[in-house]
Amino acid sequence: MKTKLATQTCIAIPLLLLSSLVAAHTGEGINSGFASGFWHPILGWDHVVAMVAVGLWGAFLGAPAIWLLPVVFPLVMAIGGALGMIGVPLPAVETGIALSGVVLGLLVVFAVRAPLWVAAIIVGVFAIFHGHAHGTEFPTEFNAYGYAVGFVIGTGLMHLIGIAIGFLTRTDIGTYIVRASGAVIAAVGAAFLFGFA
Repeated sequence: MKTKLATQTCIAIPLLLLSSLVAAHTGEGINSGFASGFWHPILGWDHVVAMVAVGLWGAFLGAPAIWLLPVVFPLVMAIGGALGMIGVPLPAVETGIALSGVVLGLLVVFAVRAPLWVAAIIVGVFAIFHGHAHGTEFPTEFNAYGYAVGFVIGTGLMHLIGIAIGFLTRTDIGTYIVRASGAVIAAVGAAFLFGFA
């Protein structure tokens, strides 16, 4: 069991670190709608921290939340993306994205055990902001369907990384690691919120 957890962690951490190699919200060098959509959430820390936090918080909430929240987020995010693509305005999108990191990170830090419906609403509200950002930044030269599928799959991978790290909560030391990860996520969200990132 410990070997499996160590393996999951060894896979997850390099993927998280890889995302720091590029800036958020860029599509330079990407030549398809799917690729653009796929890399958009993965290559921006403001998106990554929130998406990983969804998986981490789900680990504290346990089944079915550990699997349901990472389904709610991309589904609602796709709705937000569609709204952004058709030009429906949403105020304070970047603030909402930054707050998602702060709030979801703190929910992990304090291992908040919210009812499933409350957790789904929290995750869904923040997903709207993330989706809207993806939608408004949709490169019009690409296929919208491919772009949408790409960003939903990219988001799902970030959730899976959070879930994999979240499995560490099965041990006492692992629980501390996950909660410390929540603190890092909240700090990154705060950096975006106050313009330090």
